Amino acid sequence: MLSLAGLIGRAAGTVTIDGTELSAGHPRRAAKQGVVLVPDDRSLFTTLTTTENLRLAATSREKVGEVLDLFPRLKERLKVPAGVLSGGEQQMLAIGRALVQDPKVLLIDELSMGLAPVIVESLLPILRTVAQTGVAVVLVEQHVSLALRTADRALVLAHGEEVLAGSADELLADPARIEAAYMGGRRTRPDAHSGRRQRPLTGPSYHAPSTAASTATRRCANTQRSPSRTTTSRYLPQ
Repeated sequence: MLSLAGLIGRAAGTVTIDGTELSAGHPRRAAKQGVVLVPDDRSLFTTLTTTENLRLAATSREKVGEVLDLFPRLKERLKVPAGVLSGGEQQMLAIGRALVQDPKVLLIDELSMGLAPVIVESLLPILRTVAQTGVAVVLVEQHVSLALRTADRALVLAHGEEVLAGSADELLADPARIEAAYMGGRRTRPDAHSGRRQRPLTGPSYHAPSTAASTATRRCANTQRSPSRTTTSRYLPQ
């Protein structure tokens, strides 16, 4: 996620947005091309108010209004410093700050971190709404069942390498496949090219784009393969 957002370099491969290659290691350029990250620590300006956090990032006042319509709770907390907000409110603000930048690709790292499941359940439908506007949403999430209920497609990565992929509905209906990968089972897809013995997996992350996200991603973002493996396995560090 950090690499996609331009915060660190890539080991190999390329990323393109609307046919334009995204430069590695240049977060400002990535943001200008429409790739915006909601980091797992939220990275809010804690001494600034909700309004100030939004206005600092906003491309227009209209965008701020749209975000407040998505998160009406923030309307009640406009003059409150971000550091005083609850965890759920801070996550709303972090997502809102990303949305006021009018992203083409919205990257969300660990939406549920530090939040009660009921809060996560209230946020996921909002991501679906965002995806339905044409924004590509890529979510990294450990609460797999919650994410799959909102997702269109899902990927399971182990050490940056894709080990399972399919529609969210498929994977939700077959939890044994997810459990096998997540709990250290064998690869769910044979490596026909290398001929190597399949090794056990440990510690994968789940990438669950929200409902319209995979369609939007195919339109906006493209990754190319390197000779040995997919670029995805190289530029998404664990």
